[in-house]
Amino acid sequence: MISHTRFAITSEDTRYFLNGAQLVLRPDSMSLVATDGHRLAFMSVHESPGDVKSDVLLPRKTLNEVARLIDGGGTVEFSQGENHLFFKADVRLLISRKIDANFPAYERVIPKSNDKRIDFDRDRLAAAVRRVRLLSNERSKAVKFVIGKDQVEITSSTPEVGEAHEVLPVEYSGTAMQICFNADYVDNFLSVVETENVQLEFKDEMSQAVMKPVGGEGYEYTYVIMPMRI
Repeated sequence: MISHTRFAITSEDTRYFLNGAQLVLRPDSMSLVATDGHRLAFMSVHESPGDVKSDVLLPRKTLNEVARLIDGGGTVEFSQGENHLFFKADVRLLISRKIDANFPAYERVIPKSNDKRIDFDRDRLAAAVRRVRLLSNERSKAVKFVIGKDQVEITSSTPEVGEAHEVLPVEYSGTAMQICFNADYVDNFLSVVETENVQLEFKDEMSQAVMKPVGGEGYEYTYVIMPMRI
């Protein structure tokens, strides 16, 4: 859950309410969600953490230390006080201060009306995005998904450098359109997904798009990404 969400935590220290990931504990599930305002990563596992209901914002550094604490498996005990968080694994104890802030209402960000879907081979899509982004603008890192009948052409261009194009065959018969994404944001998602195929859900050129693994069992992983305006 940590590896699938922490890359979406903002790097801007001034936005302290986004400087961590929200841990959501329910009697039948555990969820972790992070966002920087441009993309959102949400992962939920259908396991019971016990008869508990809690929402707590975990700082970025705390998440990284917890990841080290649980490396290799084993049971972790979690508890919280008024101002501190406690993680215990065997004889090791991690104590962290809480972030005194309210995490955004992330449920509202996840779109419910995306009616167009395309499945990609994860490795082929990842390779295409990484090759094409080499000629993208250094600042925007924009790559364009030109969606047409049974194909998606991934392109980028920088006037003083050149253009890159790569075509991926897909199953799609809907409306043709062009959607531009930050290549690093797409690559972050593809780097942690473990399924062979991934799905892109979208509505139009300007609405939030969603990327998901196809065929993952025992968990829900949703990655919301805002298109870029170029």
